[in-house]
Amino acid sequence: MKDFNFYAPTRVVFGREAEENLPQLIQQYGGGRVLVHYGGGSAKRSGLLDKVFGMLTGAGIQYVELGGVVPNPLLSKVREGIDLCRKENVNFILAIGGGSVIDSAKAIGYGVGYSGDVWDFWDGKAVPQTCLPIGVMLTIPAAGSEMSSSCVITNDEGMLKRGVNSDLCRCKFAIMNPERTYTLPPYQTAAGATDIMMHTMERYFSKYEDALLTDAIAEALLRTVKDAVPEVLKNPEDYRHRAAIMWASSLSHNDLTECGTEKDFACHKLEHELSGLFGVTHGAGLAAIWGSWARYVMDKHLNRFVQFAVNVMGVTNDFTDPRATALKGIEAIECFFRAIGMPVSIPELIGREATDEEIDEMVRKCSRDGKMKIGAMEVLIPVDMLKIYRMANKH
Repeated sequence: MKDFNFYAPTRVVFGREAEENLPQLIQQYGGGRVLVHYGGGSAKRSGLLDKVFGMLTGAGIQYVELGGVVPNPLLSKVREGIDLCRKENVNFILAIGGGSVIDSAKAIGYGVGYSGDVWDFWDGKAVPQTCLPIGVMLTIPAAGSEMSSSCVITNDEGMLKRGVNSDLCRCKFAIMNPERTYTLPPYQTAAGATDIMMHTMERYFSKYEDALLTDAIAEALLRTVKDAVPEVLKNPEDYRHRAAIMWASSLSHNDLTECGTEKDFACHKLEHELSGLFGVTHGAGLAAIWGSWARYVMDKHLNRFVQFAVNVMGVTNDFTDPRATALKGIEAIECFFRAIGMPVSIPELIGREATDEEIDEMVRKCSRDGKMKIGAMEVLIPVDMLKIYRMANKH
């Protein structure tokens, strides 16, 4: 078991009436002039934005708004937010939405107090030193950004999708009302659940195999989400299972399931290039690449894949043939992904095979022109990335 330092400072306010706590929470964390940051029109159509604006006005909290965040949030919107915050003397950011909005808010928070170009942080030229305080009203459980130190942004120029991690951007609070997820489309619900599971699996598949309690937590989280998704797809207003998915979103990416292990995140790095190049939904991209990654690395880590197959996917252990058991586990989760409408290959994801040129471009970007390796349980160099992309392109 690896030594660890667990830090999860975000206050979580969870339940049907959670939004009512918003003004007090903003004031508690020093918010006097707030940027309300959000995505498309759903926040407006649902009436949530009007409710938020009314609560802020009633509490005497000044605010400005910036909408228009898209999936795979763009650097251009971040720069727009930085300029607005400086102009309006904003001292607090409220993100309303899911991971894309939250990550955009974090990037804006980094950039306001930085004299250079905010992309410097994602380009490795600088390290964040300050961040405006951020609060979240979560409406899309998926990315787990509401409790994580992660922030992923896509540069419009070249469509480079990269991540930065710093405890400075951890949200001060996260307001979570599962009722706000009732209107999520089935595809977005399934993609979000896949992202949640993958955040846990990227930590679960580790060379450290003696973190017994952490493994048990991860396995329970994975089983819970796996069981909950079909229920909410059948009945979108199933509060019990919506609540389980929403809470799992936070626990999957606040480092709890990393305690005593070591995160791998090779699949996330590989997927970032898929969504950067093709504009696909992140969770769907993860489903499309994971099976190929798993088959590529499994023979060196059979114990872990057998444990996953048996404890998470309910596969009967064939003690005479651990490789067969491991493969059945991979096949079982691919069947699950397909059952909830997720792709398990690149052609299923984008509607065609990627060209050799597109695969070469993804390898180049993922490896930073051959200068960077990815993964931890199994370290991957560019030739490995190429083979995995090609496997996923034919699978």
